[in-house]
Amino acid sequence: MKESKILELKETISNTFIKTVSAFANFNTGQIVFGVNDQGKIVGIENLNEACLIIENKINDSIKPRPDFSFDINRNTNVITLTVEKGAFKPYLYKGKAYKRSGTSTVEVDQIELKRLILSGQNLSFEGLLIDDEYLSFKYLFTQLKKTLKIENCTTDTLKTLGLLDVDNKYNNAAALLSDKNNFPGIDIVKFGSTINDILYRNTINHISILEQFNRAEEIFKQYYMVEKIQGMKRETTFLIPLEAFRETVANALVHRTWDVNPHIRIAMFDDRVEIYSPGGLPLGVNEEEYLNGTISSLRNPIIANVFFRLDIIEQFGTGIKRIKESYREIKHQPIFKVYENSIMTILPSTTKRDLLTVEEKEIFDHLSSGMILSTSDLTSITNFGKDKVLNLLNSLISKHYVKKIGFGRGTKYKIL
Repeated sequence: MKESKILELKETISNTFIKTVSAFANFNTGQIVFGVNDQGKIVGIENLNEACLIIENKINDSIKPRPDFSFDINRNTNVITLTVEKGAFKPYLYKGKAYKRSGTSTVEVDQIELKRLILSGQNLSFEGLLIDDEYLSFKYLFTQLKKTLKIENCTTDTLKTLGLLDVDNKYNNAAALLSDKNNFPGIDIVKFGSTINDILYRNTINHISILEQFNRAEEIFKQYYMVEKIQGMKRETTFLIPLEAFRETVANALVHRTWDVNPHIRIAMFDDRVEIYSPGGLPLGVNEEEYLNGTISSLRNPIIANVFFRLDIIEQFGTGIKRIKESYREIKHQPIFKVYENSIMTILPSTTKRDLLTVEEKEIFDHLSSGMILSTSDLTSITNFGKDKVLNLLNSLISKHYVKKIGFGRGTKYKIL
């Protein structure tokens, strides 16, 4: 038995467990096991019924509001398992502070996260909070609605239908984000050359509608990853990185990010991949496995998500990860998803991405990098590898698309692809 984000072990009963009760009630259902030490060894608790009463009284006296919890008593081992349910009336405070789990530790939440808990407890979200600005314009949004949904007469009733305007004609944060001008963070895009010190392009797209940000990011993407190939008499357009994967990833970043913090969404473009960073970790109630498998969708910004859905940018039921993976079905190198506490990173490999070289493969490759065209015998002499080994390394480099074979039989030579 080992401690985890949803399991804490306590050898004895002291006030130190109460912070963890707050953490479980605020974020995720979890268990605290009494009578087991930090190494997972069972030591037992004396007077089980009295111990449960002490634990219950400590929770009732210390946590406000009272969380839902239950006991499981194992009288064979004298171990008590306290299960604390994730509550609906957040925040659950201990001495005026709210807590969360960070790995196997329990820590106090910061002010931003406390505000989010308060909103969650009121069944509200940041995007739904009303604002004082009465003079927002929506030319870009209305243009997209006309183009996609053929809505010719966009009015305040349209905004109310989309959830951007309440019955008293007050706008919310979602409306500000979709308006033509706003003060929220945007998207920072950079295209690197051969190294990270070689910056070919950089632009920050902000203070405009997030719909326009989305479309501008797509235009920049096409400049670097859309290529034309001539097949017979036809000229065909193709992408080095699936366009659908890029669109889905950027849309997910805009729809699911936290908007109450200042960092931009970051898009880092390389020759062999694109990395997209979205501020804010997973929404409450969603774990990493559920997110990566696409088995559950918990929308952090449902109003914005609804607009993106109506404009056919995303699907309603949180299938973004599945759609990204599906777009890579015929591509060797698959997308990578990394979930951190305060951000999510998606890496979209290019179809030109090549496998890493072993030390011995790199030695062969380096000898060919000068532009020389060499035979197996030449490389055997230069490297002191056996002939069979050189041939195997060359075949591996060919399969990884680093080297090209020229000629046949004894005249066979190799060069950089």
